[in-house]
Amino acid sequence: MITPEWIEPSSAQRGELERFAADVARADGVAAFSEPTLLDLATPTGHGRHLVARGDDGSVVAWAHVDTADLDDVVVELAVAPGARRAGLGRALAAVVAGDDVARPGRIRAWAHGGRDGSAELAAAVGLERERELWMMRRPAGTGPLPEQRPVEGVSIMAFRPGADEDEVVAVNARAFAWHPEQGAMTADDVRRREQEPWFDAAGFLLAREDDRGRLLGFHWTKRHPEGARDGGPMGEVYVVGVDPDAQGRGLGGALTLAGLHHLAGRGLDEVILYVEADNAPAVATYRRLGFVVDATDVSYRLPAT
Repeated sequence: MITPEWIEPSSAQRGELERFAADVARADGVAAFSEPTLLDLATPTGHGRHLVARGDDGSVVAWAHVDTADLDDVVVELAVAPGARRAGLGRALAAVVAGDDVARPGRIRAWAHGGRDGSAELAAAVGLERERELWMMRRPAGTGPLPEQRPVEGVSIMAFRPGADEDEVVAVNARAFAWHPEQGAMTADDVRRREQEPWFDAAGFLLAREDDRGRLLGFHWTKRHPEGARDGGPMGEVYVVGVDPDAQGRGLGGALTLAGLHHLAGRGLDEVILYVEADNAPAVATYRRLGFVVDATDVSYRLPAT
C-alpha cells in the first residue's frame, strides 16, 4: 500500500518533483501544475506544502502542492503519474489534504488543468463543486496577418525597465485585476522573481505611458515558450494585459494586445496562446477577432462552505 507523506523537499527532491511535473505534462499534453506552483517549488523559502507518494522503486508517483500563502484561499494542484492512475492514489492524496488544518470549507479549492474527465470524477468524489473556468486560447500559426497596430493619442508604448518599473506595474496590476484571486495578488517580488527566468525579455514587456514618461496606464507582458507550438517548436504567450480602470475606454487594451502580438511575431513566434476567464465576454470577443480559438479548459473546484 502506498502512503502519501508531507515533505519539506531538499534541493534534490525539488529537482525530482520538477521532473515529475514535466513527465506528467508530456504524457498528458497539458501541465498539471501552474507556473506559480513551479516557481514556489524552485524557491527554498516557498510557502507551499508538498504531499508526495512514492512507488515500490522509490520514484514519485503522485504529488500534491498546497499553496498556503492566503489561508482564506488555499489552492491545491495534484497529479498522479499516468502509470499509477485508477488505483485510488488521487483520492488518497485528496483525503490527506482534506484532513489537514488548512482545509477549511469555503476556503480551499483545486485546479484541474485541461478539464480532464478523471479530474472531474475526483472532484465529485471528494465533494468539490465547479467554480470557475479558465480558457487557454490559441492563435495557430498560419492564421493570417495581424491587424495594423493602433496608436492611441497621447500615449507612448515602451519597454519595461528592470529595477525601475516594478512598483508602478504592480500598482496598475492590482487595480486592473482587483477582482481576480490570483493575478490581482502579484507583488513586486513576484515580478523580480520572473525577471530571473530564462524566458524573461524586457523588450517584450510593453508599458503604455501618458505623455511619454508620464503616468503608467497599462502594460502587456509577453512570454516566449521554447516549445508548445503544434509543430513542437517555440510559441509566444499573451502573458498579462492590464489596463488601469481610470484609463479604460481609450482603446488601450486592444492597442497593447496588438503591440505585444507584433513583438512576438517579430521574434518569429507566429503561434501564440493566452489564458482568459471563460465568462469575460468582452475579452473573449476581442481575442476571437484576432484569430484566437479555445484550445483547452482549466477548471477551479471549491470545497463549499458548510
